[in-house]
Amino acid sequence: MIEFLVSGGPVMIPIGLSSLVGLAVFLERAVALRRGRVVPRDFAVEVDELLKQRRFGDVLTQCRKSGTALSRVVEVALGVRGRPRAEIKERLEEAGRREYAELERNSGILGTVASIAPLLGLLGTVWGMILTFDVIQEQGMGVVGSLAGGISQALITTMAGLSVGIPALVAYRWVMARADDLVLELEEVALSVLDQVSADGVGSDRPVGEAP
Repeated sequence: MIEFLVSGGPVMIPIGLSSLVGLAVFLERAVALRRGRVVPRDFAVEVDELLKQRRFGDVLTQCRKSGTALSRVVEVALGVRGRPRAEIKERLEEAGRREYAELERNSGILGTVASIAPLLGLLGTVWGMILTFDVIQEQGMGVVGSLAGGISQALITTMAGLSVGIPALVAYRWVMARADDLVLELEEVALSVLDQVSADGVGSDRPVGEAP
């Protein structure tokens, strides 16, 4: 396998590096986007019960212990507790945008890998065809064995580029879809918290995490 990859020529080096970078970023995002690290359901239920009992100090303590995206959003809501709903909602939206940016962190690298890997493969293809035509110019069409090296290099780099680019594109789409799903859950919880901490809130008994 190593000999097979080496035969692809120098373009295989950036393609290999791209695959390693893409894999590292995907694994990091897969861990960071676990529901328990963003919108843990147990924490949402606990916050709901404490808010119903008007135990805002205990809610704040639990938020500082949790360290999740949800806890940071709830902490922002508690910081402006008792103010008009519109004002609290604006602050929550700001906090939500910050958390969404954090959920998307490094995902652009996956998109870049998905874009450049096939292009690197194409570059290797062109390089291999150039070598092939050089051989044709020097030795003519009759020496098939001499032509095989350039053609093989061209095909290997094409395959390698697509083999890296396609999984990277799938991983990028998954990361973005996962981030969007978690943000929607975060918004539902934030709306429930908003009802219970705003001065003109509806005082709903709806459980935290249930859509209005």
